[in-house]
Amino acid sequence: MLRIITDFDGPIIDVSERYYQVYLLCLTKISRADQEIRQLTKTEFWQLKRSRTPETQIAILSGLDATQAQEFSQLRKQTVHTQPYFEYDILTPGATDALSKIQQIGIDLAVMTMRRVRELDYAFEKYGLGEFFPENRRYCLSNDYVKTRDVDDKPLLMARALAELPPAIDTWMVGDTEADITAAKQHGVKVIAVECGIRDRQQLESFQPDYIVPNLGAALTLVLEQSLQLI
Repeated sequence: MLRIITDFDGPIIDVSERYYQVYLLCLTKISRADQEIRQLTKTEFWQLKRSRTPETQIAILSGLDATQAQEFSQLRKQTVHTQPYFEYDILTPGATDALSKIQQIGIDLAVMTMRRVRELDYAFEKYGLGEFFPENRRYCLSNDYVKTRDVDDKPLLMARALAELPPAIDTWMVGDTEADITAAKQHGVKVIAVECGIRDRQQLESFQPDYIVPNLGAALTLVLEQSLQLI
């Protein structure tokens, strides 16, 4: 059996508008009425996010001072993973087509995400994605989980998945962050990084995934090509 474990945000869901709307909110709330600020365009903002520019630096580039930048960073952290901002998420182009193909081919499919149960359930219901991931193929954080760092938390999810899932001839991880790459590497799983998420190619390359491709559809093509070599 061939298996693909995919991250959710990035390969399947485009979070860029959510992050940008939270940026605008924080900039408005933290800036003073008489303060001259420079509101970044979404393109400018997302390029900074994808290159892992610190939140405080994004704030300063937008015209906030150092103290405000710290407040900005804290407010962003408190807000970005809350309702109503999840409503700004959209499907990554081509993601559902790729999921359908994976299902049709008969590849075992699981999702592994730093979202909490309620956050994942909300997206599954909104976008009709539940059909691709039965309950026993969903690996996420409990609603009361105390997060540390994604690069520490995600390997724990990977360990749980590999212990619970039935054996597979070949397992691949598809993700868009250093946490996905780290989780896969720690457990000897081959990892494909996709460029349609929150890290740019330079950042992805620095964590040395096995492959880098544009999106989930391209990842599927690569997995199928590689699996033919096993036959």
